[in-house]
Amino acid sequence: MVRVQLYRILATSRPKFLMLTVSCLCLAFATIIAENIAINYLHLVLIFIGALSAHVSVNMFNEYLDFTSGLDLHTQRTPFSGGSGTLPMTPKLAKPVQMAAICTFLITLLIGLYLIGVSDWGLLPIGLLGLVLIYFYTTKITHWPLLCLIAPGLAFGPLMISGAYYVLIGQYSVAVFCISLIVFFLVNNLLLLNQFPDLEADRNAGRCHLPILIGRQKSAWVYVGFLASTYVLILLNVSLSFLPPASLLGLLSFPLAFHAAKIAIRHANELDKLKPALALNVIITLATPVLVAIGIIWQHLLQN
Repeated sequence: MVRVQLYRILATSRPKFLMLTVSCLCLAFATIIAENIAINYLHLVLIFIGALSAHVSVNMFNEYLDFTSGLDLHTQRTPFSGGSGTLPMTPKLAKPVQMAAICTFLITLLIGLYLIGVSDWGLLPIGLLGLVLIYFYTTKITHWPLLCLIAPGLAFGPLMISGAYYVLIGQYSVAVFCISLIVFFLVNNLLLLNQFPDLEADRNAGRCHLPILIGRQKSAWVYVGFLASTYVLILLNVSLSFLPPASLLGLLSFPLAFHAAKIAIRHANELDKLKPALALNVIITLATPVLVAIGIIWQHLLQN
């Protein structure tokens, strides 16, 4: 019985989506490896744990708050959106999930404080902004359309990637920031398209994200624009020598992106027909940073 309850609590972390943290950190660590500088592996492990606990925390807070607000009872759940559905089935786990969200938040905070202590205060702005995004995402940020649109990509892109680079290298980098924008657009798109099925439930709960503000059809064009920006950024980073030529491996996901874009435009308001785009969107978001990272490491190995 206890094992079943622990499994259900764990399910509220949305384990299959935690691969997003791994994917983004692959790109961060690839940029660091390419610097040919000795890496502190304890700090690398702490970055991974801190980033993963941050992701778990925001997911669990979201599950708890969506349940206690009643939103979960009206959400049209898909394999890619709408949460895990755990708490509507087992309401007694609401408090344990809230406690787990707080504990993982504190783990992230403590790791952040340690890393600031062993590096310097330059990490503090990124750390504070990251904690604000975790804690206020569901309660505040989802009520501000433009902030809700860019907050996920900001957290997983510039904050996570630039923050990891700063801890391990000791300085910020314009090149790494520009590379992190690839993740910025991908992750924004992941959340944006996943909001399409939840539009009515979110509106009734008082949220105001972009599909609520301008509708699904116009939001689909924003989605396409963000997809295009992703691949333009890969090309631009290579042309500026911020990324090595082998990073063009990231373009291998473009055919999937083109197909997802067509579905999103044609079926923005037909949720059953939109589901293939939701699936493709997850694959694109996870695969593209990893492909770029493989390109970075490949080029690095060829040159050494």
